[in-house]
Amino acid sequence: MADVSDPEIVTAYNQVRNDKSEINWLLIDYENARSDKLTLTATGSGGLNELKDHLRDDHASFAYVRVSYSNDKESLREKFVLVVWIGEQVKVMRKAKLSVHTADVKSVLRIFSIEVAAKDKEDLEEEPIIVRLRKAGGASYDGV
Repeated sequence: MADVSDPEIVTAYNQVRNDKSEINWLLIDYENARSDKLTLTATGSGGLNELKDHLRDDHASFAYVRVSYSNDKESLREKFVLVVWIGEQVKVMRKAKLSVHTADVKSVLRIFSIEVAAKDKEDLEEEPIIVRLRKAGGASYDGV
């Protein structure tokens, strides 16, 4: 079981969820290589592109991102994405615990439209994620 009791995680989650806040992503990492305690390590306002700069190949991390997109010039939608990052150099035992820990993280980062499992920064390109968000959103009038 992962320890997600860090109050800063909930504070950052609420900032990302707040439409009036510039903060649109948060990153949670393990306290250290042997710990199951998760702590808030970064927040930002630069979306997926800025988040990617903070992901490390030797870390397993969780991120929560507000993604804005429009279906046409009249509408703007904001949806939330849970990212489960598993860097290429993450140890086997850490990888083995991630599915259980993901459930613990979801108890705090509760509301999201899609979950993205990423092992490479290319997995977090914005356009394919927006396509998935459109599909998850139900009615799509632009052929997606």
